[in-house]
Amino acid sequence: MRSDPAVGGKPAPGASPAADSAACPPKAHFRCEATLERELRARGFQAVAGVDEVGRGALFGPVAAAAVVLRPERPVRGLNDSKLLDPERRETLALRIRERAAAWAVAAVDAATIDRINIYQASRLAMRLAVSRLSPAPDFLLVDAVAIDLPLPQQSLIKGDARCHAIAAASIIAKVYRDACMRVWDEVFPQYGLASHKGYGAPEHLRALEKFGLTPLHRLSFAPVRARSLFPLDDSPQMNLFATVDAA
Repeated sequence: MRSDPAVGGKPAPGASPAADSAACPPKAHFRCEATLERELRARGFQAVAGVDEVGRGALFGPVAAAAVVLRPERPVRGLNDSKLLDPERRETLALRIRERAAAWAVAAVDAATIDRINIYQASRLAMRLAVSRLSPAPDFLLVDAVAIDLPLPQQSLIKGDARCHAIAAASIIAKVYRDACMRVWDEVFPQYGLASHKGYGAPEHLRALEKFGLTPLHRLSFAPVRARSLFPLDDSPQMNLFATVDAA
């Protein structure tokens, strides 16, 4: 992966998230803006894509990712971390992003693949797939927290969805997409309450797992799911690797 000089005082593209976290205390409050995108365009990059994933901490279903290239001449006001927006506002913003963006794409990696390669690698895979589906292709990536295995200059930002318009837009698109998937699966498995908790470890979900057992779309590599399996599972390093994952 080609390295690139630091942007706006931030670590060089492709730098590890740890390099950026030093300047970002856990309790820091960020303002979501387009400063990085403007600086990158000033340096000659024409298609700066924001990339983010959602569903990393869920117990059920896929991890989803989106990539978005915003048009500076068609701004979308109100962009922020999707987790900080109410559902109606997210839907409105997602519609505006899809209408005004130069390019956007989504991708998802299913529970079986998550169990096979682990949730961290599955999240990176979903982001890589989303980027690969962009047309026109991006020439720079702004990624929330992690680096992506693509031969493109890139910069990872801790709390990027709360700091950067392009990443926030990707966060919103991915969240709206995955929530819609959960509503569909709720019709297939109505006893689990997926439409309300979106597959995360809410008490309602855990009680349903105790009562009804697992579905084929539950993530066996996650300890709360594995502990409620009716059949014994090998206690392998793979199963324990991501026993506890923060909700995304």
